[in-house]
Amino acid sequence: MMNAFAARFSVALLVPTTFLTVGLTAAAVRAQNELYNPIPIPERNQVSDTLTDQDIPTGEGGFARDYTIELSAGDQVAIDLISDSFDTIVTLLASDGSTIAENDDGPDGTTNSLLFSRITESGTYIIRVRAFGETGGGPFTLKVTRLRPI
Repeated sequence: MMNAFAARFSVALLVPTTFLTVGLTAAAVRAQNELYNPIPIPERNQVSDTLTDQDIPTGEGGFARDYTIELSAGDQVAIDLISDSFDTIVTLLASDGSTIAENDDGPDGTTNSLLFSRITESGTYIIRVRAFGETGGGPFTLKVTRLRPI
């Protein structure tokens, strides 16, 4: 009789515990998706936006904002990041988070960034806009140009 009671009691605890675990996991996944939501680059491949302290903390005292773009194998892209408010850094990341390329200061001697990259695999890529160190943020323009062979 004691074994039958123990079996029923453990089943009575197992079902609610399972539902609670599944419910908490689903809530955590929803919360995680809401926390990180990169912005798709519009079809005109240009964005005018503002980097603020509400963006992604970099762990170095600054903040970053991520954008997604679909690129194809063989694409050659120029990514131009311009701001009069902060020292820019632009990073191109693969969908797995690995860094494809990064640029701090462009060739024109300013603190704007200009990155060139050749894409080897088709997929969704992330373009990360951030300020150098703890220099803050402000308005910026991000432009992606697909280069054509001459």
